[in-house]
Amino acid sequence: MTNAALIHLDRIPDGGFADAAADLHGDMEPLVLYRDGNDVRAWVNVCPHAGRQLNWAPGEFLKSKDGMLVCAAHGASFELQSGECVAGPCRGESLRSVEVEVRDGAVWLRTAG
Repeated sequence: MTNAALIHLDRIPDGGFADAAADLHGDMEPLVLYRDGNDVRAWVNVCPHAGRQLNWAPGEFLKSKDGMLVCAAHGASFELQSGECVAGPCRGESLRSVEVEVRDGAVWLRTAG
């Protein structure tokens, strides 16, 4: 695991997304980060439908009018609290959650302990 911040909080617009990468169990994984005020939620940036990244360009993610993260490839819609797919080809599946925390103005992987 890395001991560097994933991203500074001010680089994620409130109510918006950013991408990052993190060493998860020895593998570098792409992440999607969602900011809600001073809270950040993170998931592995891989759609459970076809294994593609959710963004349409680096750091660029789609958000529906009703506040869902939308996969740019096939239109699956994911709820921003749980990461569950609520519409589209992978309905009922979920994004893989990654535990993060905000401290010292940055987003960090949450470490055990």
